[in-house]
Amino acid sequence: MVATSLSINSRTSGWLRGAWFDSTYIFGTVALALLCGSVVISTPQLFLPVFVLNGWLLGYHHVVSTYTRLTFDSESFKQHRFLVLWLPFIVLGGVVLLSAMFGAWILVSGYLYWQWWHYTRQSYGVSRIYARRAGISAGHRLNTLMIYAVPLTGILYRSYQAPQQFLFSDVKVLPVPFWLVAASGVFATVVFGCWLLRQIDAWINGNLEVAHSAYLFSHVLCFTLGYILISDINHGWLVLNVWHNSQYILTVWLFNHNRFKRETGEKHRFLSYISQRKNVASYFAACLLISTAFYGAISVTLSWVSPAVVAATSLPVFAVVYQAINFHHYIVDAVIWKVRKKTVRTNLGIAS
Repeated sequence: MVATSLSINSRTSGWLRGAWFDSTYIFGTVALALLCGSVVISTPQLFLPVFVLNGWLLGYHHVVSTYTRLTFDSESFKQHRFLVLWLPFIVLGGVVLLSAMFGAWILVSGYLYWQWWHYTRQSYGVSRIYARRAGISAGHRLNTLMIYAVPLTGILYRSYQAPQQFLFSDVKVLPVPFWLVAASGVFATVVFGCWLLRQIDAWINGNLEVAHSAYLFSHVLCFTLGYILISDINHGWLVLNVWHNSQYILTVWLFNHNRFKRETGEKHRFLSYISQRKNVASYFAACLLISTAFYGAISVTLSWVSPAVVAATSLPVFAVVYQAINFHHYIVDAVIWKVRKKTVRTNLGIAS
């Protein structure tokens, strides 16, 4: 990766779009996640309602918003035809096969570890976006070490806890000894301490990259709470999931807005129209409407066919379909959001 030549100091902050958007992107998403976590920790009976609301308003929306990049205009659809038409069936076939061979627990366990990696990689990607905006070298090892060290300690700790259930389903985890958790925790703490001292020194000398530093701190906060400080695995997952979902939704909006901020017309009429800043409410309403209709149709269909399929095959139909959607989304994200691609950099406002 090639760093931008733009030099950003503490006065210019290094925002992606401006103080309002970036404050929402960094601090607003964290605040929403902490609010949801506080509600379910203080009143555990509210976990299910909050879980459902998160899935409907953020989770489904977050998955469907990906398709604004894949299918909302003919150009994107042609470019990503395989991801849209063929990959879903390949993933579904793999999920069915795994479930038939091992049982439903393999899907839940796979989700536990894959979503951890997916969340970590998204956060790494966002950190690189802010680093490019601030003109920070892509090879800064301390930042990269911290991005991965904290989540690694978190997933090792969850594995050490060996929960019997995760999100209302049986789960099996990798056996992890406490000494490995402790060693990873010490390493992550040392890395964070070195990073924090570096930020303090930069602040004293007037060279602090405000947005980038604030984002990295939010990363440490959310992963530490979600995987380590919150004892209940479901409550911790909720904090990270809300943060991840809301952050992703805003990232896709930023991409689409930058792509079409100077363009409306026949070729991309619908997407270019709703991606204008003045139509931001229409953008989120359209995504929410589509996600509600899509997942509602899936739920109704599965409720209708599930009894017959379960009776004939014993496959957990709901788990198979919903995890196939999640796993497909993870693969697609790994393909379409590579910051080294020029179009991605341009539409995120960090072109080299």
